[in-house]
Amino acid sequence: MISAPKSIAGRLALMFAIATSLVSILAGVAMFSFQSLELKRHQAEELSARSEIIVAMIRRLEDPTRWPLMADKLKSFTPADGSIRYRIESPDPRFQFTPGKALEPARNGFGVIHADGKRFMTLARNVPAYGRRPDVRLVIAADTAPFDASRYVLGIGVLGVSVLTTALVSLLGWWIARRGLAPVDRLSHRAGALNPADPSLRMPTQDLPAELVGLMSAFNGALDRLQAAYERLAAFNADVAHELRTPLGNLIGQTQVALSRTRDADELEDTLHSNLEELERLRTIINDMLFMARADQGALAANLAPLSLAALTHKTADFLDVLFEDAEVRLEVRGDATVTADASLLGRAVTNLLDNAIRHGVDCKTVRVTIETQDKAVCLSVRNKGGPIPEPHLARLFDRFYRMDRAREHSGEVHGLGLAVVKAIVIMHGGSVFARCEGGEVLIGFLLPRVEPVATDGGPASVAAVPPPEREAVDA
Repeated sequence: MISAPKSIAGRLALMFAIATSLVSILAGVAMFSFQSLELKRHQAEELSARSEIIVAMIRRLEDPTRWPLMADKLKSFTPADGSIRYRIESPDPRFQFTPGKALEPARNGFGVIHADGKRFMTLARNVPAYGRRPDVRLVIAADTAPFDASRYVLGIGVLGVSVLTTALVSLLGWWIARRGLAPVDRLSHRAGALNPADPSLRMPTQDLPAELVGLMSAFNGALDRLQAAYERLAAFNADVAHELRTPLGNLIGQTQVALSRTRDADELEDTLHSNLEELERLRTIINDMLFMARADQGALAANLAPLSLAALTHKTADFLDVLFEDAEVRLEVRGDATVTADASLLGRAVTNLLDNAIRHGVDCKTVRVTIETQDKAVCLSVRNKGGPIPEPHLARLFDRFYRMDRAREHSGEVHGLGLAVVKAIVIMHGGSVFARCEGGEVLIGFLLPRVEPVATDGGPASVAAVPPPEREAVDA
């Protein structure tokens, strides 16, 4: 199913194209039908003219000894390619001309038959008896291939003209629409300049067509309400996190004290263990929300230093040894590059990516980390066998608390903030994230600005890098 264009100019051009196509099709069909009837009529007139000539020759012929002359004339009238054929049927064999059985199915009057792989128009008529000659039946057939070829050429011509007309009208309609919608384009460019970092920006309402003034006023009003809601939501997130962190810390401390010695009720101990796990999980959520709230407010990463992504990945993986062993998954690291980043923050992002790959892999035996340098960026991608993931879900993997399927394995062990934290950390470093499926595998990673080598005094250009620890890896 073809979706309609999203632009107004495209929609108008599409409507022009549809209208022109309908008119062209109707006109073409009418023209083609009229010309087809004319060609058929001309062929019928040709058969009638030939029939009149042959009937005039047969009408006064009664001597059977002269019939071979008639047969010779009919043979001479028959082209070598068999495009015109004749047949005379009579109860008296002496007055017959039957060179073959091809024309036997022909009915009286005009008709169409197929013979020898060809299509023929036929004309059959009776010639009254005269003298010793009984009634005879004359059949004349003409190959329709030349007329069919003419109809085919005509159809191609009509189709070509229709397509060309539709294309020209569509282009002209698109140009007219673009000229008429030029103010909308200017507004689109202005809207593209709106930046969440400066929520006070608004759309212009001066020097606009009357139809757009009301729309822009309503849009600016929506921006005002959105800014107010955004500020309230940011304040709410920060306030809730701050308010809950202290009592949750107290509850965790009390639970730990209660579990420090043996209790009489085993059920109480189990409950306390369960409460402790939930409280730890809630504290993690609050910490992540606080972190992302700071990132949303435009905070940038501090303590920046050049570091090796491969070394950081190996170091991070050391903390996930238990997860790798329990899942029976092997880590491969391919390539290396140096970036300027906060090692603790970026390590947290890599940890979340690896943890996500381990938890959500399907029959995955290897998690492969690929590090490569592009034109102006460094790409780190984590690949595991976990696809395919539908495109609408891929676009939302980095949303807060988003889970593609709440019933999937490990869904109770995570809270949906892992990839959202990755995105926040990467944005704090001036980078971007991505997620896609390739050949049944899921590829999730980030792009960071590339580090340019810095020349030292009196020495070659160099960049500090952390050597990777001892761990199994596959070099690119």
